[in-house]
Parts: sequence; structure tokens; C-alpha cells
Amino acid sequence: MFDGAFLSHAIFWLIGAMTVCATVFTIGALFSMGRTGYRKD
Repeated sequence: MFDGAFLSHAIFWLIGAMTVCATVFTIGALFSMGRTGYRKD
């Protein structure tokens, strides 16, 4: 059904997508944490 090349590419793209999402969420979390010190609610 699936050959080895397709499976390795799918795993590679899955890991890459997870890495990109983790990087974006980490930068967003650090940015929001840094902004909380300046807000005067």
C-alpha cells in the first residue's frame, strides 16, 4: 500500500510541521509573557 519512500517523507513532513508549530507557539508564549510586565490593567 505505502512504500518506504512515501512513509519516510510523510514522517519527515510530520516532524517538520510539528517543529514549526512548536517554534511559533514558543515565540508567541515568550512574547506574551514578556508583554505582561508592561501592561497596567
